[in-house]
Amino acid sequence: MQYDAETSVRKIGNSDYEGQVDGHWNIGDNPNGGYLVSIAINAIANELPHPDPVSVTTHYLRPGTAGAPCQVSVDVIRKGRTLSSAKATLSQDGKEKLVVMAAFADLNETVGVDTELTLTAPAIAPIGDCVPRTGSAQGVALPLASRVNTLLDPEFAVPGKSAVAEMAGWITFTDERDPDPRSLILFTDAFPPSPLSKLGAIGWVPTLELTVHILSKPSSGPVQAYFKTDSLKQGRMIETGSLWDATGQLVATSRQLGLVMRQV
Repeated sequence: MQYDAETSVRKIGNSDYEGQVDGHWNIGDNPNGGYLVSIAINAIANELPHPDPVSVTTHYLRPGTAGAPCQVSVDVIRKGRTLSSAKATLSQDGKEKLVVMAAFADLNETVGVDTELTLTAPAIAPIGDCVPRTGSAQGVALPLASRVNTLLDPEFAVPGKSAVAEMAGWITFTDERDPDPRSLILFTDAFPPSPLSKLGAIGWVPTLELTVHILSKPSSGPVQAYFKTDSLKQGRMIETGSLWDATGQLVATSRQLGLVMRQV
């Protein structure tokens, strides 16, 4: 599978790994942030006893470089009975590109009460009525579209045509790989920024910090997504998101701080 091959790492030291940043995951000239985190998460997973990421917070320091090797240094914080934590730094050419703090657990295990309180998936257009994401809406090339099918609800697909700063749709891998907990991190960062639907063709929207909480293992099939701009002030955006699997189960939530830059 493309995602597995192109986020793989190999150990080169005690807690150090090397990978390759593939250009097929770019948005414009820059690798997608969720893709870069996936590389770091694979390195962390090799150092921890638990199989599934459940909380992942990333601080983006510099854009990544596609078509170039990367190094990931992992610092294990704690190995516990039900939860383990580690920090990873992904670097290229001696420069730190992002720092990840992650907690891992086993999503097959119940660790507390079994009462369920959850968010219901909103009503959006069926997947067959949605519009494929292209780079033209933001005026950039979109190599990422060769790896994931990002299908947008028509209500939000045309920049500047919605009354609200929201984004919704469906996402799958182009090679029909099933989603899993690690890929949900990528999926939260693969949709157009939610201000686009209301504000129109804004410029670059770099993420400064992204936190993803993975709640359950997703079923096979497409993943439904919904994102909303909670606040946009002085160019700083706070956006929350939610992902549901094909059965309607809430599988992940996200929250990010980003910059909404003027188009030049």
